Amino acid sequence: MSTMTTRDGLQLYFKDWGEGPPVVFSHGWPLTADAWEDQMYFLASNGFRVIAHDRRGHGRSDQSWHGNDLDTYADDLAELVRKLELRDAVHVGHSTGGGEVTRYIGRHGGAGVSKAVLVSAIPPFMLKTETNPTGQPRENFDKVRAAVQADRTQFWKDLSMPFYGYNRPGAQVSEGVRDQFVFQSMMAGFPASYFGITAWSETDLTEDLRKFTMPTLIVHGSDDQIVPIANSAQRSSKIIPKAILKVYEGAPHGLPTTHKNRLNEDLLAFIRA
Repeated sequence: MSTMTTRDGLQLYFKDWGEGPPVVFSHGWPLTADAWEDQMYFLASNGFRVIAHDRRGHGRSDQSWHGNDLDTYADDLAELVRKLELRDAVHVGHSTGGGEVTRYIGRHGGAGVSKAVLVSAIPPFMLKTETNPTGQPRENFDKVRAAVQADRTQFWKDLSMPFYGYNRPGAQVSEGVRDQFVFQSMMAGFPASYFGITAWSETDLTEDLRKFTMPTLIVHGSDDQIVPIANSAQRSSKIIPKAILKVYEGAPHGLPTTHKNRLNEDLLAFIRA
């Protein structure tokens, strides 16, 4: 396996396919780099070098008690970029991975990032507060924490339904997709599964978004039940200068899988533009 060692001694697994301009993918909670394989294969087949890592605590990477937060995730991404000597890379993040990309740009600067893509992403801020009245109440996230503690496997299985919009009338449910969601999710250790909830729900990324100077594509489903579009993509697109917002009507949170062909073509067109 391809791995790198972080500053605190953890081994992070990553995939590195193809040749050409680099495109770096950051996955969502609690998945792995495998969640991006449809897009990675497509872009590698079209002349790009594609890289995706399993975030610390997830997949094939080492698990740690500490560091399950967006600052550390962003620092790990910065180390991966340095290790692979990536220049002018396109950074693509889904869900929590979109938060990772956003914090990476905000914390480490946009140098070396030619373009950014946020897909079903958590920014700017998910938690409902006095200054963020359209966010979700803390009780929602407390229920997620309780479910992870009570029966993680069953929770992942249940979560796969709204994640891919399979709970909607007339949806064509793929049990294979649901199975792989549970499989990937169970590869995440308990600390990453539990503490990660605070990372993606309570991190305000508004100021990070203001530091975006590169062309940015924001893709979000209008029927995202996990990260509702009104408090995420619609707000982020107004904060990032000249951001392009593409709304997939009726699409769920897991649109890199359910709408993979459309997303592939949109990514290719944006990257080549």
